[in-house]
Amino acid sequence: MSIKPPEKATRALECRSLEQIPNIGYALAADLRSIGIQWPADLIGRNAFALYLMLCKHTGVLQDPSVLDTFLAAVDFMSGSPAAPWWHYTAIRKEKYGQALQTLIDDDRSAPHRVEEAFAMYGP
Repeated sequence: MSIKPPEKATRALECRSLEQIPNIGYALAADLRSIGIQWPADLIGRNAFALYLMLCKHTGVLQDPSVLDTFLAAVDFMSGSPAAPWWHYTAIRKEKYGQALQTLIDDDRSAPHRVEEAFAMYGP
């Protein structure tokens, strides 16, 4: 028996669970909960890059950049923007955080000390 995923919201006010946010599935919802984001409203006004770094720090590995794209989309949606696919945020991520993220990737995808340094610079 499979569990039917919740219907995606078309407006932020409709969201009752993280899984209703466009682009957020069960796995990313669990990741968000692991870093203290329990409810959709918890994303309003948050810094997506800081959330990404918190997840990297929590897991001890540098997450795929598409996770940051998805966090950007979710924060933007919960802050009142229309829903958009996560890949529409790739260019924004590259423009805003490209160099900082590329430095982490080039160093070592699993180097926790680099995540700690980035968290100190860009975290909440």
